[in-house]
Amino acid sequence: MMTKHKETDRLHKIVESFPKLTVTVLADLVADEFVFGEISRVSREAPVLILKHRDRKIVPGGGANAIYNLADLGVNVLPVGVVGDDEPGRLLLRAFRHKRIPVSGVLKDKSYTTVTKTRILAGFPHTAGQQVVRLDREPSEDPNSHLRRELVLAAREYTRASDALLVSDYGYGAATPTLLNVIREKRGLDKVPVMLDSRYRMLEFSGVTAATPNESEIEAALGIRIGNNHDRLLAAGDQIAGEMDLESLLITRGKDGMVVFPRRHKPIEIPIYGSDQVADVTGAGDTVIATFTAALAAGATSEEAAHLANYAGGIVVMKRGTATVSQQELLEALDKSSATTKNN
Repeated sequence: MMTKHKETDRLHKIVESFPKLTVTVLADLVADEFVFGEISRVSREAPVLILKHRDRKIVPGGGANAIYNLADLGVNVLPVGVVGDDEPGRLLLRAFRHKRIPVSGVLKDKSYTTVTKTRILAGFPHTAGQQVVRLDREPSEDPNSHLRRELVLAAREYTRASDALLVSDYGYGAATPTLLNVIREKRGLDKVPVMLDSRYRMLEFSGVTAATPNESEIEAALGIRIGNNHDRLLAAGDQIAGEMDLESLLITRGKDGMVVFPRRHKPIEIPIYGSDQVADVTGAGDTVIATFTAALAAGATSEEAAHLANYAGGIVVMKRGTATVSQQELLEALDKSSATTKNN
């Protein structure tokens, strides 16, 4: 039991050190919009529900959610990305300012449309609402060459003053493998660890320290089907970690927990923390990469960082909508888990 207690103490110290850290995040910034309507009746025009508009909110999503998560964990976060000169873009910047996140690295451009994912939720009074449709607004093209140049300059400048660089690539052009390579030129990333969360093209990135794909992203990257085949999962993890020359790889598996592959060590499986009665998985991957990044930047081992990311992921999926985990919540989860172990 003593060892478990020592482990918890060590994890506690790591989380308590988060406010001493600075992390630059090069990210595809997304506005997650939630529109809630009360079900009134079925339409005569088509077999669809008519909803009476009740509420609407816009919260940071995609890479912006990873930034928000880092801020809530107490980390000093420096975002680098692009928004349009539109309402979702303005609301994202306002949300950042509200959390005292510096916005000078977020470029605002008239020629760009802020990526916005609108979820329409239908329900009755005092219910959480069920998502019935999602509408995505995306820019017609990637950020132009002027914006790309500005992104590189900002990322270089911030990274020099940071303990880590997190690349949150959702495929919208502000966090590409090419941009990372340009940032790296002329020792632009001298000794700074690079953490990667890439939705569609993980294997195209080079010089990455750690990555946190989910199982389906691994399957897509390698063109395989893992299913419940445990050996195939471990072989796939080894292959990705080897090909990308990673210090650590964390594969998230939803209700099946996580597997972490530390370099030169056996993979470690971590069962899901908390209940498997999940409320909402929206943005859980952003919470995982934020916590994993902060922990590694604070000097945690791959295994320690994975345990902390697992706690954070277990907390956030119990919250509705795109949500975050605070430093306090993470410390409380550690205490609770430690107390449970002692009592068993």
